[in-house]
Amino acid sequence: MNITFGTDGWRAVIAEDFTFHNLDRAAQATADVWTAQPALGTNKTVIVGYDRRFLSDQFGRRAAEVLAANGFEAVLATCPVPTPAVSFAVKQRQAVGGVMITASHNPPMFNGFKLKAHYGGSAESSLCQEVEKRLDQSPWRALPGGAGKVALEDLRPAHFRAIKKLVDFKLIARSKLRFAHEALFGVGAGCFDQLLRGTTCRVTTLDGAHDPNFGGINPEPIAANYVRSAAWLRRHPHDLCLVTDGDADRVGGMDGRGNPLTTHQIICLLLHHFIVNRKATGRVVKALTTTSMVNKMCAHYGLELVETAVGFKYVCAEMLKGNVLLGFEESGGIGFPDLMPERDGIAAGMMLLELLATERAPVNQLLRRLEKQFGPHRYARLDTRFPLEKRAALMEYCKSHPPQKLAGSPLAEIKSYDGVKFVAQDGSWLMLRGSGTEPILRIYAEGKSDAAARKLIGEGVAITRRVDR
Repeated sequence: MNITFGTDGWRAVIAEDFTFHNLDRAAQATADVWTAQPALGTNKTVIVGYDRRFLSDQFGRRAAEVLAANGFEAVLATCPVPTPAVSFAVKQRQAVGGVMITASHNPPMFNGFKLKAHYGGSAESSLCQEVEKRLDQSPWRALPGGAGKVALEDLRPAHFRAIKKLVDFKLIARSKLRFAHEALFGVGAGCFDQLLRGTTCRVTTLDGAHDPNFGGINPEPIAANYVRSAAWLRRHPHDLCLVTDGDADRVGGMDGRGNPLTTHQIICLLLHHFIVNRKATGRVVKALTTTSMVNKMCAHYGLELVETAVGFKYVCAEMLKGNVLLGFEESGGIGFPDLMPERDGIAAGMMLLELLATERAPVNQLLRRLEKQFGPHRYARLDTRFPLEKRAALMEYCKSHPPQKLAGSPLAEIKSYDGVKFVAQDGSWLMLRGSGTEPILRIYAEGKSDAAARKLIGEGVAITRRVDR
């Protein structure tokens, strides 16, 4: 079978396409690329981590054995770890790269193979394409048990120490905040307990059990997955509840009483914190599907805004150029350049605690202030099945038949470098884009009200029906 890397690695169904044989092929091709084209200044070390999915620990061990057989010093995590812990270890040790066995937020039957480049972030498309080209060019090699060349290490402590340096940890430690964490049964479980142990903060972890079936949900930080924890929070209020996805590199949240926060609200809260409280400056990088409140905030404060295609690897590429304040994407990926050019759900949670410890105001009050200053922004998204063979025709139709208005506002701009995005004069927008990791079409919209956003989604669905008939 063909192994194809999407927006963030190769993902497939366990025992169907994600097998030990295909993992061997991917790991060997990766070893061949890193042997032939090592980045300057790196050493022959590879970091390997894995999440809590079925067989992830064994897939991680096998990947490490293949890499060790190819002459690399393979450092394998001793337990399931957040993806950003692997990325940080790659950067800290000047390793040639890293491998993370995870399918992130995909359904439990999936697993995946994420590549991390030497700079501690998502591998660029060119590296992934080179791995694809080298598949089966040389027979895979493995050392059973690692033959002494696979080193076992807990990757989390070094990552946690770096996060404590990133934030004002002393301020957080004495804040007496009541913090809840919905772990969605993923690898983030227990991380905040460890980070905040010995402080005045009270930490409650929800859905922290190791369950490869993720409690019957897909471990994605969206409101539909918060039902049980939201009900619990209504009975046991906290100051904030952060949500992390299956591999803890993305975030969502609730206000501490079970009301969901959108990823866009979290992004804008952190941007406000960096600009107003931290007095930080620099370029702001956001993916195309992120709220236009970011645009208004950057214009107000005189900050340069860079917009990228969807996928954190594109945000990462801008972060590597330097002078970046924050980088983020609609799906909840937030990157802090002072830490590494990688999204990090654990770091984002700690930074939100720093915000609350600084302003000493409820999160909903902070959101009301932002809306009073920059106006309401309501977001909606629909994931729908759409024939792959008609996707190109749909994109061409969108470009050649744009709507004249969006929610009553005249069309101002069309962006087509990743899907097609229509932007109205009042800032409302509608976007259609094929998923880079799943066989679905995503329809995104933002308006001044929930009703306006839903209406825009309806307009997007109507466009798809004109092509799929």
